[in-house]
Amino acid sequence: RYDRVRLQQFGLDPGTVATRVRDKLQGIAATRIRRVEKLVDIRVQLSKGDRSSRDSLANMNINPSLFPAIPLSAVAEVVEVVGPSEIRRVDQQRAAVVSANISDLDLGGAVSAVIDTVKDDLPEGVTAAVAGQSKEMTESLASLGGALALAIFLVYVIMASTFESLVHPFIILLSAPLALVGVGVGLFVTQTPISVVVFIGLIVLAGVVVNNAIVLVDTVNRNRMEGDGLDQAILRASAQRLRPIMVTTMTTILGLLPLTLGLGAGAEVQRPLAITVTFGLASATLLTLVVIPAMIKMVGQIPAFGQSEEVT
Repeated sequence: RYDRVRLQQFGLDPGTVATRVRDKLQGIAATRIRRVEKLVDIRVQLSKGDRSSRDSLANMNINPSLFPAIPLSAVAEVVEVVGPSEIRRVDQQRAAVVSANISDLDLGGAVSAVIDTVKDDLPEGVTAAVAGQSKEMTESLASLGGALALAIFLVYVIMASTFESLVHPFIILLSAPLALVGVGVGLFVTQTPISVVVFIGLIVLAGVVVNNAIVLVDTVNRNRMEGDGLDQAILRASAQRLRPIMVTTMTTILGLLPLTLGLGAGAEVQRPLAITVTFGLASATLLTLVVIPAMIKMVGQIPAFGQSEEVT
């Protein structure tokens, strides 16, 4: 406990004295020497005998000029108390960090349990915040949500410019929410929590699941350009593209099957992405074959691609 009056008489301040005490006890790296292929610090500190007891601490010279010697006991009272090994500050406020590893529980469940435990038991003036991987995951999910929206927008722009229509891209993009049905089922069945890897899988799905709808709508347009009515064009397109759609979907799903089952080294990291893509693509394919033709029929007599007048 520093005596500020005595410190002022000696022309010292608590910060300078505290720094000298710390440097003498913990040591400071004065320089480095090279040993074989690595650098080793040369640490300067008091010898063990001069820093191993309260008496040696009280007799420590804290005069920056070294002479005359000013013992620490001349400007401070040395007492033994229980205190923190370090003082951590966050935003200039004293903070205590509690960290732990979790098992048999996903990150989101652990965070919810911690928040429920501490929210009603904190004394006045004390706040609690969850940081670490939970904070990083929240920030990553927010940024990936923006990336997913951007991916859907870019897909729409490309299709609008290709089909020269604003209606056809909206019909095609219905495949994206159809994929979410399978994603939800897949994550629930496999007990996979929502994570950054799952969001990456959703971004991949945004560009993959629309392929089948593009093929189907384009075939309907071509059939109508050949003179078919709307109903006949839809029926013919569904029959013509059923096999190609199923084959391309099955090749993707079978290719992701080892990762989906968690086979191979490191597969547990990529498994959530494979589950997202596999189940999302499967549900989107099956529902696309039903929903997309129905939506084309509900929209009504849409002019065929490159055709300005209505075809009946």
